[in-house]
Parts: sequence; C-alpha cells; structure tokens
Amino acid sequence: MAAVESVNSIPWWKEPTKDQWYAWWAAWLGWTLDAFDFTVFLLIMVPISQEFGVPLSEVVAVLSLTLVARLFGAVGSGWLADRVGRKLPLMISILGYSACNFIAGFSPSLTFLIVFRTALGIFMGAEWPAGAALAMESWPIRSRGFMSGVLQGSWGIGYALSALIWGLFYGYIGWRGMLWVGVLPALSVFYVRRYVKEPAVWVENRRLQRTQNREVRTPLFSIFKRGMLANTLLACWWMASNFVLYYSLTALFVPHLQKELGMSPAVAFWPILFFNLVGFVAMSFWGWTGDRLGRRWSMIIPAAIAVPIAPLYLLTNEFSWIFVGYVLQGAFGGALYSQLPSYLSERFPTEVRATASAFCYHQGAIWGALVPWVLALGAETFNTGLVIPMLIGTVAAAVSVVISLLLSPETKGKVLVAELQVA
Repeated sequence: MAAVESVNSIPWWKEPTKDQWYAWWAAWLGWTLDAFDFTVFLLIMVPISQEFGVPLSEVVAVLSLTLVARLFGAVGSGWLADRVGRKLPLMISILGYSACNFIAGFSPSLTFLIVFRTALGIFMGAEWPAGAALAMESWPIRSRGFMSGVLQGSWGIGYALSALIWGLFYGYIGWRGMLWVGVLPALSVFYVRRYVKEPAVWVENRRLQRTQNREVRTPLFSIFKRGMLANTLLACWWMASNFVLYYSLTALFVPHLQKELGMSPAVAFWPILFFNLVGFVAMSFWGWTGDRLGRRWSMIIPAAIAVPIAPLYLLTNEFSWIFVGYVLQGAFGGALYSQLPSYLSERFPTEVRATASAFCYHQGAIWGALVPWVLALGAETFNTGLVIPMLIGTVAAAVSVVISLLLSPETKGKVLVAELQVA
C-alpha cells in the first residue's frame, strides 16, 4: 500500500522511466508517420482519377486494396513480434511503407499505383501490432489509458500534417509530390534502433516459454481455442465497427467537398485539418476518461454522440455548417478510438498479445476496405450523391460500436504479466 501511495504522490509523467518513454515515442513515431503516408491518398483520389482517366470508384478501389493488405502484414508482424520482439517488425514496417509510398509517386499507370499502394498496406498493417504492444507493455498502469489515447489519437496528427501539406503545397508539387514526401518517415528507424529496448514483460515471458519448453509457435490459432474464442470474436466485431465508422466519416469526405461541392484544396483542407487536430485533443481526453470511467465507457459515450452530429455537416451545402459539424465530429466519432492500444493489449495474454491485437484490429480493416468502394458505388448506382451513403454508414457503424462494447469485458486496471497463460 505504501508503494502505491508513493507512486501516486508523484506526477504521472515522472513515473515512467527513460526507457519507457523511449519505447512510447518509438510507437508514436511509427503510428503518426504511418498515418501521414496512408491518409495522403484520401486527399488526392480525384486528381489521380482525372490523370489516368478512370472513374473515382476505380481509384477508391486502390484504397480498399490497401486496407485489405493490412491484415496480412499485421498477422505476420504480430507473429514476429511475439516470437523475436517488438522492435524488429516495427523498423521493417516503417522502412517498408515509406519506400512504397515514394515509389508509388512515380506511377506511370493506375496498375502500377495499385501494386505499390497495396504493398504499402502490408507494411502499414505491420506497424500497429508491434508499436502498440511495445508501448502498452512498457507503460505504467496508472496512465496507460491516457497514453493509449494520445498514441492512437496521433493518427489525427499524421492526417492533419498530410492535409496541411496538401492545402499549402499541392499546387506546387501535385499528387506525385505528395507521395514522394512520404519517404521521410524512414529516418525514424535510426531512433528506434538506437534508443528502444524490448519490454521487460515480453523478455521475461519469452524466457519462461523457453526454459519451460512451452513455446507458443502458432499464436493465431491459440486465440480461437476454447476459453479465448468469445473474447476474440467480440473484439473482431468491435474493431470491424470501428473501421466502418472511421471510413464512413473520412474516406469520401474530401471527394464530396471537391467533386460535389467544387471546393479547392486551399478551402477543403480546413475542415480536414481541424477534424484531426480536435480529434487528437479529444482522443487524449477520452484516454484520460478511460483511466477513470473504464475502457468501454470512454468509447461508448463518443460513439453514441456521433450519431446526431452526422446530419449537421452532411445534409447541408453551407461551408460554415460543414466546417463546424465536421470539426465537432472529430471530438466524438473521430475520437472514440482512444483505447484501441490499451484495450486490445489488456484483453489478451503476453504470449499472443501482438498476434491477437494484429488480427482483431486488422480484420476490421477488411470491413473498412469495403466502405469507400460500397459508398462510392452506391452513390453512382442510385445517383444519390455521397452524403446519403456516408450518413447511413456513420449511423449504423456507431450503433454497432456501442452494442459490441456493451457485450465486451472491462479491463481497466488490468496488470500485464509475464506468466504463461496460453501454452
């Protein structure tokens, strides 16, 4: 009890050691720069369709393939992270997605672009499980929910950065230059290699697996065994709902502003920028809430509020309402993902944590991959415009998030241990 009181008497940011901060910053860098390389494509789909002379729905298919490919990279990275450590797959993923984005900038055809943006999806999927496990296993329990929110919310920082470059420099560098800038994240690998150590809980767990001859060689199969199956399926449902909601909010919003409302990048980037900046701050707040109200309620509340906000910016042509409504949505529908790193890490044992997180998170990306294609195809087929499909997708997915979380376990206060629980 005295030790707990001693820890709680110091500011939360002084509790982590230098190595714990290094590990968290490594995950933060990987995730934020991952977001930049991925979301830049959301901003340049219209000019790409114009240059290659194809319908927007065909370019949207590139986005869908990128999301599908994430599952393969994630499962491979999760297995590698559970077997050899969190650092190596994190570095491989950062180098991979940086190189693919750069090469895609030289695309002579849509087919070439498809190949390298799909490959980017593989490396992009590889980043999250390694980075999330590294950060959450290293971080003290007292502020794990908050730092989970800051970490996950930094996707918005990456998206805001891509929107800022798009709004300020697109007229000079074009869509190809936007992709070439995406090579810069590769530099962060030097930081990871030099400063980051493997989490102590993973090191001890691997030692126990080896000394007791109880190594988990197929962690993906383990999460579908009796005793873990229900938890795995609920986590998959929850993550699928998250992805459908996020891409209903973001995937076709820029094409709606550009193609249907005729806005230029210099105007359209403002709601995108502030949606993500507000989302980052709000996700940090919901992360703080997760350490107090629990992981589930810090996501259920913003998901529920996202529903009535959606019509404010979708069912209008007035820029002021679009701006205010979309930025407000950034605080709720755009910020209910704060507990993804902490909640997934706390729901699964150390032996299979990275693999389980990778699969549950990125199988959701498969469902998310269908969203831009289905919404664009529906708008073209029924001649409704993009707003009605986006509204339907947003409302249905937010309700699904709430239901899946109400059926899921609460993990606030869960201690991550090295003891063998699966083998």
